[in-house]
Amino acid sequence: MTDLTPDEARRLVLRAQGLLGSDGRRGGVQGMLRRLGAVQLDTISVLARSHELVAYARLGAVGRPVVEKAYWDDPARSFEYWCHAACILPIEHWPLYAFRRRAYHERRYRWHEVPDSVGKLREQVRESGPLTTADVGGAKNGGPWWDWSDSKIGLEWLLDIGEVVCTRRVGWRRVYDLAERVVPAGLLAEELTDEECVTRLAAIAGRSLGVATRGDLIDFLRLQGRFATLLDEVLASGAAGLTPVRVHGWPTGRAGRNGAGGGPNAWADPAALESEPRGRHRTTLVSPFDSLIWHRGRTERVFGFAYQLELYVPKHKRVHGYFTMPVLAGGRLIGRVDPAREGTTLVARNLSLEPGLTSARWVDALHEALWSAAAWVGCDSVRVERADPPHLVQTLNTTPAP
Repeated sequence: MTDLTPDEARRLVLRAQGLLGSDGRRGGVQGMLRRLGAVQLDTISVLARSHELVAYARLGAVGRPVVEKAYWDDPARSFEYWCHAACILPIEHWPLYAFRRRAYHERRYRWHEVPDSVGKLREQVRESGPLTTADVGGAKNGGPWWDWSDSKIGLEWLLDIGEVVCTRRVGWRRVYDLAERVVPAGLLAEELTDEECVTRLAAIAGRSLGVATRGDLIDFLRLQGRFATLLDEVLASGAAGLTPVRVHGWPTGRAGRNGAGGGPNAWADPAALESEPRGRHRTTLVSPFDSLIWHRGRTERVFGFAYQLELYVPKHKRVHGYFTMPVLAGGRLIGRVDPAREGTTLVARNLSLEPGLTSARWVDALHEALWSAAAWVGCDSVRVERADPPHLVQTLNTTPAP
């Protein structure tokens, strides 16, 4: 049993996520993807799309075309599938999601009824692929966003069960091709049991998170029912290769309260425990869909940072803004910014420093985070419209570019 303070756990988390020390830059975008295990996709683009922001947060001003090419290249080095959500995953992880593909196949339902025409779609991909939904009649019937065409439903179903795969996008459209044509033969032939899949994915999630509770691992992989039970079994047996730890002040869930009673309340990557995290902390804006913060309860537990994404909140009820991005500096989440772009100006429509923090201590970090992001997206000026404390508006607007 290893005992950790909350600060020790936080630093292990940051290093595992590539946000502390130089290892986070090793291997570029592909190296980052393999360390994180999964990078979430989302359609919203404010400064950039989330999968680009995740790379920027760790690698700095790497060109956005470089990021895109690293994710979606030929031959395939990654693929899209369901992990925490719709994610980009390393291609070598293809066999590990067999448990989910089988579960989808058993259910034969994907938000919509699977159309009878799915067999014809499969043959169309075989004969004419790779293709997008535009090649088979479009993605929607013309109604709300969920009013998918039968072609879109069928292609997504084939993706769910692993008969087709998306390894690249064109104009943000998925390109679908037969798995047998895209996935390397050795990976395609590897057949794992559900237990083997969950065991290996638990190890990947544990390495990515650094230190994680059972709930954190469940959330990372979105496990339910018998798969959550399998996770419990492989954690208890040690098959996942993770080390049980006790983080003071973290809840223990099923085994007690606040680390009391001597039992573990989290698991850690054993390699991460071998050395103390050292190096420079990243100062950056963080995407709301970054795996550092995508579990809001974990974000509050690790960083003491209560975070809600308000894009689905009615405008008149928003407190911080539409697409508020936390500001990471000094290994802490020090504030939040609601960004926008007006021509070549990055606009902070609302900026706030966390309660208890002094602007004198953190104003330089806020300045660096704003201007670094501005330069990356091609902006040559920054304008802060509202701030808390209010004097930061004048301070940040009159401070010259670095």
